[in-house]
Amino acid sequence: MLRSGYSRPLRILCRQVEAVAAFSSTAIPFSHQPNAPLDLDPSFRELLKDVEMSLLRQASRHATAPNPHARAHRELEIYPRDPAELDVHFGEDDLEATEDDVSSGKEGRKSPAAFFGSQRIGQVVLPLELQNTVSRLIAESDKNALHNDAKRLFTHESDKDAEWKASYDVQYKSWKQSSRHAERDGTAFASVALPSHYAAIVAVLDHVKRRLEPDWTIERVIDWGSGTGTGLWASSYSFPKQAYQDNYADADDAQLSRSTVSTYLGIDRREGLVNIGRRLVEDVELGDMNISWRKSFQDSDRIDPSQGGATLALSAFMLSSLSHDHARKNLLREIWESGAGVIVLIDHSSREGFENIAEAREYLLHLGRKELQVPAPGNGDIRGSHVVAPCPHDGACPLYHPGASKLVCGFSQRLQRPAFVRKTKHSGVGHEDTGYSYIVIRRGIRPTQVSTKVGRIGDVGKREQDKMFLRETPISELQPVEGGMSEGVSPSVEPAGAPIDTHEVEAALRLEAYSWPRLVFPPLKRSGHVILDGCTTEGKIMRMTIPKSQGKQPYYDARKSGWGDIFPHEPKNKPQVRSLPTTKREGSAPIKGDDIGKRRGASPQAASYHKLSKEIEEQKRRKRRRAWLLHRRHLRRTRQAELERKFQCMQTAMETLRQVDPKLYLEANKEEDPRARSKAQAELAKTLRVPERKALESRVRGLFPRELRIPTDTPSRDGWNYDWTPVVPRV
Repeated sequence: MLRSGYSRPLRILCRQVEAVAAFSSTAIPFSHQPNAPLDLDPSFRELLKDVEMSLLRQASRHATAPNPHARAHRELEIYPRDPAELDVHFGEDDLEATEDDVSSGKEGRKSPAAFFGSQRIGQVVLPLELQNTVSRLIAESDKNALHNDAKRLFTHESDKDAEWKASYDVQYKSWKQSSRHAERDGTAFASVALPSHYAAIVAVLDHVKRRLEPDWTIERVIDWGSGTGTGLWASSYSFPKQAYQDNYADADDAQLSRSTVSTYLGIDRREGLVNIGRRLVEDVELGDMNISWRKSFQDSDRIDPSQGGATLALSAFMLSSLSHDHARKNLLREIWESGAGVIVLIDHSSREGFENIAEAREYLLHLGRKELQVPAPGNGDIRGSHVVAPCPHDGACPLYHPGASKLVCGFSQRLQRPAFVRKTKHSGVGHEDTGYSYIVIRRGIRPTQVSTKVGRIGDVGKREQDKMFLRETPISELQPVEGGMSEGVSPSVEPAGAPIDTHEVEAALRLEAYSWPRLVFPPLKRSGHVILDGCTTEGKIMRMTIPKSQGKQPYYDARKSGWGDIFPHEPKNKPQVRSLPTTKREGSAPIKGDDIGKRRGASPQAASYHKLSKEIEEQKRRKRRRAWLLHRRHLRRTRQAELERKFQCMQTAMETLRQVDPKLYLEANKEEDPRARSKAQAELAKTLRVPERKALESRVRGLFPRELRIPTDTPSRDGWNYDWTPVVPRV
């Protein structure tokens, strides 16, 4: 027998189960119910039966049952089919094409022009060959000393939570100190700065490869300020041989022996870094590559500019380490006279680094213009110079003001930290961002600006065109055809005259890209429009607004654009010129362009979560402190108001006493010393006991006796002491 307390819920549950079973099986026995049953389709009724059976069997199954038939299945279960039937519908080529479509689905949504101008390197990963050789170097050194050397070189000891920086500028006081610390500092450089510099160089070279001709390759590299050979690793991995280009996407497989670079010349006077660079390539297979280091550039290393198309002149993070302008100009003159066809200069994304890059840009362009006026013998048709990246013009830089530059034309590249970097820095963060400023100069005259507009439509634009085509096409009757019905509507076609060949499109985009604006600041993405600040061909910083009404494809490309991209679409409205003010007086009105480049979180270095949490805690602490100060101020004001009210009441009472009894008023306001004692009282105090004497000394004349309670509206807890008399009788 069941208890009465459990019988009623059980009956309700049985009724619900019966109702569900009746609905899933038949509706005839319950036709008398208020809600008329539904006449279900037989196929749908069978489906409900299957669902009911699966739900009822769910309680009797278990995921870990030994019998596979008794294990619980998912609600939607995929049953294997006959492989022969699968082959009928899908072949291997179709499956591979499907995988390619899925992998490139997001890229296809962008227009070909926007995809060509976007940064394609999301995160740089050090190849295994480089990671292994640096790890072997670190394994031979003292780990504690390495960490201390890295902190001494790349952080500031005055800062409690100092950030790691990749700038290296060490001046030894003596030869003995240099010999003692050079090797250790070189190891610290390889473990901290080398990966960061490698990421920046790889990002720049990848962009240059896409901007120049597809058959452009590098066979000789001259690296000023080579250090530990960062330029060697970056340039070699960036230019693999034709046979290995298909597998280049896998960074783990890159090797020095598979590079097109056959000659590398490193120029650096820092012997400690050069020795570490030699040790890094000792156990690495080089193939037919010839590597050499020198302290200075020799005349025998120069080549004719007409033969320097396959020569790359590289100087990464070297200009900032030079102490004065004269040394920097000598370095740039050596680079120009080397005869290299392409010159790549990289420096830190700081004001000093940006000004060094801007000065080098002006100087190299000046040498190119001078060569056009007075051509040097043997140069052939390769005369002059022009900027490949990042500037879309050869004029003056709009952000550069010597000694007073407020904004920096810099970019950022993320690096996936290898294990040795995390261990050296004692950090668990798996990535870091490297800020850099750069300039790419190429010999020859700048290509003529073209007026073609190719590759402006991607998948988003094609769908929009198809919808417009279907909207404008009148609906026609369905015509019977063999195998089904057809409406006779033709799909959308490409505009007439547009190149269809991929190589032709890339060649056209490569020429057009010389005039596309470069986004020098992060885009401002709003709900209905996107604001882009770019450096244009006019040599100005212009603000372009891409609204949603301009079209789905331009708006989508603007939403997906990033800092450092070149943007192909022209804005719907006329862009605004942003002029950077050089001076501003205190208290003056805002100057035109004063807000240029101001972004929240637009620092070259990504925001640190540790630093962000500390800032939030500091803000909370300040808010609590301010709330406490406001509370105390409120209490002070309340007490002051109460005292002022009491003082006003006292003044009113005294004025009333003066009018009622002037004699008593004068007696109450008579000035006297409350501690004064007469001679008789002083003699009497000598004869009293200690408690009595203390009571006499504490008595203030004119005050109410402390031993009596002050009369109140309610009786006191102990009552009144009416028998109390002063300890000392009045004299």
